[in-house]
Amino acid sequence: MAAADRTIRTPADLDGLRFNAASLIPVVAQEAGSGEVLMVAWASREALELTLESGFMHYWSRSRRTLWKKGETSGNLQEVVSLHGDCDADTILARVRMTGPACHTGDPTCFGTLSQAEGEEPAAAPAVGGVLEELWKVLESRDRERPEGSYTTRLLTDENLRLKKLGEETVELVTALIRGEERASEEAADLIYHLMVALLGAGRSWAEVADELDKRRG
Repeated sequence: MAAADRTIRTPADLDGLRFNAASLIPVVAQEAGSGEVLMVAWASREALELTLESGFMHYWSRSRRTLWKKGETSGNLQEVVSLHGDCDADTILARVRMTGPACHTGDPTCFGTLSQAEGEEPAAAPAVGGVLEELWKVLESRDRERPEGSYTTRLLTDENLRLKKLGEETVELVTALIRGEERASEEAADLIYHLMVALLGAGRSWAEVADELDKRRG
C-alpha cells in the first residue's frame, strides 16, 4: 500500500491542519540532506503562508507574540525543501537546507550531541548520489517558481553573483583543506551547491555531469 502524500505545497493545503487553541501548530525542522533534527518551534497559519511564499521558514514566537523569519538577524536561514503534515494533521515536518547553526547557542542543532546507545548500530550516512539528485530537484523547483527572498533565486537571476560566489567557495574550500580544518566538509557542501546553481543558470543539467562521470569510470 502506497504511503499517503501529506506534502504541503500551497496555502490551500493548510486548510486540513489542526491548529491548537492558540491557533498554532508545532513544527519539527529537519536537515534534508542528513536527516538530522535541528529544532522544534511553533507556527501560525500566517507564518506557514509566508514560508510557502518566500521559500524560507517563518515561525511564531510565543514569548514575543510575533512572526519571525529564522535567520533574519543571524543569517542562519532555513531554505525550505518541503513541508509535510503528520497523520493527525497536528504537527508539521519541515525539511530544510540549513545555513549555519540552528540553535541560538551556536550549536548545530537545538538538541546538542546525541550519544549512541550501547549496542546501537551507527546511523548510515545518506547516499551521496541520492542527496545530490534531491538537491538538484529542489534547485529546479526554485528555478521554475523563483520565490521572492530566496538566495537561490538571487543567484539564478544574477550571473555575476553566482559565478563570483562559485569562485569564493572554491577558494574557501582550498584554504580549509590546506589548513586541515574540520570545516572542509562544510565548505565542500557549499561549493557543490554553488556549482549546481551555476550549472543550472547556464542551462546545463546534473544528468550531464553524471553521464560524464560514468564515462570516466573505466
